[in-house]
Amino acid sequence: MINKTLSISIALISFITVLGQEKKQKLSDYVDPNIGTAHSRWFFYTPASAPFGMAKLGPSTNAHLGNAQGWEATGYDDRDTSIEGFACFHEFQIGGIVVAPSVGQLQTIPGPLENPDAGYRSRFDRKEEYATSGYYSVLLKDFGVKAELTATKRVGFQRYTFPKSGQSNIIFDVGNRQGESGAVKDAKATLTADGRIEGYVITTPEYVKKYQAGADVRMYFSAVVDKKFKDFGVFNHNDIKPGVKTTSGEGAGVYLVFDTQENETVTVKIGLSLTSIDNARKNLESEAKKLGFDKAKKENLKVWNEQLGRITVEGKNEDDKIKFYTGLYHALLGRGVGSDVNGAYPMNNGQVGQIPLDAKGKPLYNYYNTDAIWGGFWNLTQLWALAYPEYYADWVQGQLLVYKDAGWLGDGIASSKYVSGVGTNFTGLAIASAYNSGIRNFDIETAYAAALKNELGWQNRIEGAGKMDVKQFIELGYVPQLDDVGFNTYANGSGFSASHTLEYSYSAYAVAQLAKALGKNDDYDKLIGLSKGWRLLYDNETKFIRPKNAEGKYVDNFDPLQPWRGFQEGNAWQYTFYVPHAVQELVQMLGKDTFNERLNNIFESSQKNIFGGGTTIDAFAGLSALYNHGNQPNLHISWLFNFSGKPYLTQKWVHAICDEFYGTEGVHGYGYGQDEDQGQLGAWYVMSSIGLFDVKGLTDINPSFQIGSPLFDKVTINLPKKLNRGKFVIDVANNSKENIYLQQANLNGKPLNELSLPLQQIVNGGTLKLKVGKSPSEKWSQ
Repeated sequence: MINKTLSISIALISFITVLGQEKKQKLSDYVDPNIGTAHSRWFFYTPASAPFGMAKLGPSTNAHLGNAQGWEATGYDDRDTSIEGFACFHEFQIGGIVVAPSVGQLQTIPGPLENPDAGYRSRFDRKEEYATSGYYSVLLKDFGVKAELTATKRVGFQRYTFPKSGQSNIIFDVGNRQGESGAVKDAKATLTADGRIEGYVITTPEYVKKYQAGADVRMYFSAVVDKKFKDFGVFNHNDIKPGVKTTSGEGAGVYLVFDTQENETVTVKIGLSLTSIDNARKNLESEAKKLGFDKAKKENLKVWNEQLGRITVEGKNEDDKIKFYTGLYHALLGRGVGSDVNGAYPMNNGQVGQIPLDAKGKPLYNYYNTDAIWGGFWNLTQLWALAYPEYYADWVQGQLLVYKDAGWLGDGIASSKYVSGVGTNFTGLAIASAYNSGIRNFDIETAYAAALKNELGWQNRIEGAGKMDVKQFIELGYVPQLDDVGFNTYANGSGFSASHTLEYSYSAYAVAQLAKALGKNDDYDKLIGLSKGWRLLYDNETKFIRPKNAEGKYVDNFDPLQPWRGFQEGNAWQYTFYVPHAVQELVQMLGKDTFNERLNNIFESSQKNIFGGGTTIDAFAGLSALYNHGNQPNLHISWLFNFSGKPYLTQKWVHAICDEFYGTEGVHGYGYGQDEDQGQLGAWYVMSSIGLFDVKGLTDINPSFQIGSPLFDKVTINLPKKLNRGKFVIDVANNSKENIYLQQANLNGKPLNELSLPLQQIVNGGTLKLKVGKSPSEKWSQ
């Protein structure tokens, strides 16, 4: 008996060991969407989605709470303990179409967090919750219902496993505000004669109200269930109408009642569209007509692993892999497709446009919704150029659709409506970067015209295009400071004059490179002159960038730590380094010793505050700090030592930020107070952790990456054959948490004299061999 028990125990231990070894076989197993959810954004937590998908499904804990400024309701918060339903749209300023199960008394409002029994929300335990890229499940404890979610690009799948009950309910809550989407203008929900649940919701997001007054966002759906229901009805908030098949207005919804056996499942498939109910049906039929939940889940996980697998990392630290693949997941999650399978897309004027089709009737490209690209050149666009060039090309095409429809590029677009959020516009820079990175399968002349207009155009400029003060920048070389306008920007200046001057200087440089590449020499001369505008705000006395008024005088009572006065979401300490296109000149102005000492002291001090806002859970917690990794304006500065003769300090501080700012918990994920903005902080980790970064955002003609010290033993960049790119490998010898300093660097067997690697070299394929050690090396110092 004892021997038999021992044998069983040994066998069990062996089985568990094998399971443990197999646990992390798929890259998606390293993805943990719950990281950083304590304070995120509405689009952040949508585990049941496809890469760059329209259908972004996830649980909501606080989605209906409202968003006075356009971003407060995050949808899901790691600190909450009840779920109010599962929304199908999670995009920048776009959200809606909630499906929720329950058992027993029918409830048609979500109810408050503090009293789950007052609505259809249910308590849950995170021990009974699972999330990864492409799939989510949870046990809704109050109802004994297991909920599972997955998706194709435009179709959401929700499967519920019910207990035995004669009153198992599924509601389609269509007419309530969700997350960032804003107040409901109108809604409709209908149970059709053939058993479909269909409808729409029209919302007025706060950013749309600000940047394109009078416009709205429209979301459509067509859903089917795989089981017969015994009762049905409609509702508007608490007003329930049994047996009625259609309703409209705020709070509109449909409910179905099922008679279920123990562990009986009901699956809902929801086709989604931003153009029409008819196209929502087409999306459903095209992507999921014969697709069941389990196969959809399997196929979605396969797609995620293929996309994540374009960059594979190998190393000894499991947390680093979790951070890496979760960051890559977020970079591939955001900025999702907004066009339908037939190429229909929502136009800026509210009508439906048509993307050209190929000979087989398929769209030549896709349209994508997108948050502002503010800061995205230090993370997302570099990652797209490196590993997802076909998406980058589509992203440009989508931006050009809005330009052609409405006359101006939009830094952020939601259903083609202008939703900048920051009042500036870097889309021209991102277009220039795409071209200079070899991504050119778009209408180049139109793209150039759009980018040039974005830099120089001020006549009849619209609020949604941002840069309302660009005329002053063109005429004076800088933007004048207006202290009495709050967060607004006007034709004669801005409350963010200094940061705008720096931003416009940088973007002018980028478009100048595009002009030069295209032989537009007069435009180049004009733009390259404007790119020097930052010099006019450099105060030699304080050695800071300092706002000036229209008369050319520096503002008085200047405090370099003060945010919001002259600097958007930052301060002079942070923004003085915002000269990515002329770093050597900034080093010369400050003096190399002063530059290095100040920058190093910034990081030494900021390390005590976790490189941002400390442990304060607030997106703006680090705005008054010396360095704020939780926001965009200074994401490049840890890499500036590569230009000031001390690259080993870049290696030191990039490692420290990766190890300490980034975490693997719900509260400490992307810092504590963070603004992840559709994959930007995740993409920064991806690029920095593999030791490749360009402070210029790949805007140079024939751009190059600066080389840092990777966190991993081996990195492999291997894209699909159809993209005609070679395999590129980074091998790191002697790597560990202590060995972070580069000692040797060889590219294809030849030693590197500078820590720079052309993007084209990676495209061609090859091997970069690095050796690291414990002590800083002076090898590449100057």
